[in-house]
Amino acid sequence: MTKRTISACEIAADVAARRTTAVETAKAALGRIEAAKSLNAVVTIDPDRTLADAAAVDARLRAGERMPLAGVPVVVKDNIWTGGWRVTQGSQLFADFIAPRDAIAIERLRRAGAVVVGIGATSEFACKGVTTSPLFGPTRHPLDPALTPGGSSGGPAVAVAAGLVPLAIGTDAGGSSRRPPAHVGIAGFKPSYGAIPYGPGFSEPFFGLSVIAPIATEVADIALAFEAMAGSDPRDPDSAVITQEADDIAGLRIAFSPRLGLDVAVDDVVANGLASAVERLSAAGIRVMQCDPIWPPGATEEAIMPLQHAGLAALYGDAFRKDPAIFDPDIAKQIERGLSWSGAEVAAALVASTTIANAFATFFTEVDLLLAPTVPCVAWPLSQLGPGMIGGRAASPRAHAVFTPFVNHARLPAISIPCGTDANRLPFSLQLIARRGQDRTLLRAAQQIETMLRA
Repeated sequence: MTKRTISACEIAADVAARRTTAVETAKAALGRIEAAKSLNAVVTIDPDRTLADAAAVDARLRAGERMPLAGVPVVVKDNIWTGGWRVTQGSQLFADFIAPRDAIAIERLRRAGAVVVGIGATSEFACKGVTTSPLFGPTRHPLDPALTPGGSSGGPAVAVAAGLVPLAIGTDAGGSSRRPPAHVGIAGFKPSYGAIPYGPGFSEPFFGLSVIAPIATEVADIALAFEAMAGSDPRDPDSAVITQEADDIAGLRIAFSPRLGLDVAVDDVVANGLASAVERLSAAGIRVMQCDPIWPPGATEEAIMPLQHAGLAALYGDAFRKDPAIFDPDIAKQIERGLSWSGAEVAAALVASTTIANAFATFFTEVDLLLAPTVPCVAWPLSQLGPGMIGGRAASPRAHAVFTPFVNHARLPAISIPCGTDANRLPFSLQLIARRGQDRTLLRAAQQIETMLRA
């Protein structure tokens, strides 16, 4: 499914034990990135800066410092500040922007010994379900270059799936770091809101929703990165301490919801694959009950989308009025729509967001872990915003994204792990969701479920 590369855990162990060096590891990653340019996954590199940073990690090791991510090469999404690097949000407005400092999460990764080897492609402002931008064009699926990996963290996801790096850092405000990993056959983790400090960085159109999201081939690597980045910081008033939770899934109340309680279409191969995965977990001794969240009337993605549109309009409306042509046409439509929403309509979207969060909170008083689809379909052609059909029904451009946004509005942790492929070997995934703050319980459960599904 993915091109096997050495894991972040293995690299860190090898570099710490001096079986290799951070510089050698960084050079190898840069070589892989150069060889895979046609995928357009990594849009900015700075070899001199990367190798200097790697040499600094080797010097810290020689001085006796211990680092949990020693020498691990990382690709960072093109909307997260990475000090000294060009970070553009895929927008012509920021084509020459150099980040003045690291986001807290990147600062912590570097402190833990990780080495940034490149900046991964995103859709403009991370506001589109496929990864293409006015600056860099489309990012291609590693299994079929005619397909999209989805978005908006397509560059980081493809960099991992293609074996360029073992670890990438994306963002997730509606599924951006769960759906692309699902489409390319790797794992993507959306932490609880506030578990990893957000910023300093660009102003966010997604008020109170977006999180820093590690992406890797293995859940163990995601857990390693999470531990390096997590924890409160006074520079982010929304950041929070995540406490230790259960170490084992035995005894947890686990539910399976085949459609997340929504009246939406799912391709048969995905529905059957998820049901088979749940059967395999049951055969391995995991007790799973079928149970759906109960949503309030009118709970749809359409009801909450005005928040994204209004956020974009607030940030970029003036630039749009001056020159609409500088934006991705799909983003321009969102900005234009945002300028048209009334205050009452935006407030109604906030009410819808709150009712969705409350419904999830009620559901998690009865269960500890929810299994659901990450995506209702496999990857689709590069030129389309979404597949034309899903589950035998005509599909809207956002029908591929139905299973992820509610999790963001409830500020819950969720992780996507591969659970099957279609006849063309295109992957799909299972999404595991937990109560807010139970990130470590979720990650431990995900590691155990990952092992069972690979058996």
